[in-house]
Amino acid sequence: MRPAMFEHVNLTVTDPDKIANIICLLFNWHIRWSGPAKDDGYTVHVGSETAYLALYQPKQFIDAEIDHRHVGKVNHLGILVNDLDVVEKNVMSLGFETFNHGKYEPGRRFYFMLSDSIEAEVVSYTS
Repeated sequence: MRPAMFEHVNLTVTDPDKIANIICLLFNWHIRWSGPAKDDGYTVHVGSETAYLALYQPKQFIDAEIDHRHVGKVNHLGILVNDLDVVEKNVMSLGFETFNHGKYEPGRRFYFMLSDSIEAEVVSYTS
């Protein structure tokens, strides 16, 4: 039997179209689908042919103080790229600040805050 494969994660966000467009620009992904979602919400699926992010906007938000130490909160999104330097320049050209740069075997990484307290780690395993 083949191992299971990661297909998607569903994130609650305030502006799915805006975030999807940023992701498309930075990572060469595409919008796979968008439309009505549960509880009169709206969702955009953005990704590749094999995996995607579902960006969900409910009709009404619930105000809650949650951070990465709470069970169930996504700590960050890890996105693998071929050319870290080019992607970082593109991230900064869109007005995002990058931080927590690291070099470790076998690769390099940086982080940035995508939107709605969603942290993204961009990593490359090429030299």
